[in-house]
Amino acid sequence: MHKNRIDRDVTVDCSHEEWQTALEEACHKLDVARPMVLPRHERDWDQFSQARFLKEHFIEDTAFDRMEVEFIDPDKKKKNQSHYSS
Repeated sequence: MHKNRIDRDVTVDCSHEEWQTALEEACHKLDVARPMVLPRHERDWDQFSQARFLKEHFIEDTAFDRMEVEFIDPDKKKKNQSHYSS
């Protein structure tokens, strides 16, 4: 994100537990360095299924203000759809 606008996005299939592997793959696809994952990122992931990385979490300079990572559970979406379609 840059100035509160989404610059680029990428989707990587993964399980909730394998998010750091997916983060590495997404960074490779976006051609950006992998950020440092701190305990606060792990807590945010466990509690909210998302993590936000700021410029200071990257060793290299970035052209963006922050990177947001979010887990989208495909099974949860299916449950919600079946609930509303009855």
